[in-house]
Amino acid sequence: MSEVAKLQLIGLMIVGSGALILLLIRAQFVRVIGFVAIVLGLFTLVALSVPQMASLPPVEEKFDIATVKTPTDIATIGQKIFFSKGQCALCHTIGPSESARCPDLKGIGAKLSREFLFESLTQPQAYIYLDYRHEGQPKEYPARMPYINKNPIGLSKNEILSVIAFLQQMSGEPISVTVAELEVPGQASAAPVKVAQSGPVDVAQAH
Repeated sequence: MSEVAKLQLIGLMIVGSGALILLLIRAQFVRVIGFVAIVLGLFTLVALSVPQMASLPPVEEKFDIATVKTPTDIATIGQKIFFSKGQCALCHTIGPSESARCPDLKGIGAKLSREFLFESLTQPQAYIYLDYRHEGQPKEYPARMPYINKNPIGLSKNEILSVIAFLQQMSGEPISVTVAELEVPGQASAAPVKVAQSGPVDVAQAH
């Protein structure tokens, strides 16, 4: 017998005991105790009737380079990382939102170059993006962008490139990340992606 079934049986016993008290005993105080027992037993049975679901941490997406054949495959992995390990969706939205804690990423792959996106992910404090969704002077967004290539997020170069590929695909842009750029585990790292020398200063302020 499962633990839930045992608890349900105990709940039934409590309800039954309370009913017997009400039927057989005339003492006012004891009858109140019986009524309370029935109520508590019924609450217990209702609570135990709700389907039990285990609270587990989100599954971490694994970047298996052997399964990557095309840039579209890279973008597909990037989408999964965006909503899971990368934790991007905790602050960013894809589309306007009044509650956004960071800039909206809709169409961002068409607005920013690949190099600028890479720099924004690995050196997020190089530029401070401002919030223009209100009256008066623009201000900083409430959440500060973390270094996603460092702990606690710690995305690898392959994972960062896949997120960039997803942002480009989502924006309707050609995916500039190629399969040949991905690092094979155990091999020497390729040359690092160049950081942007200039960016869209009209929407960002130098730190």
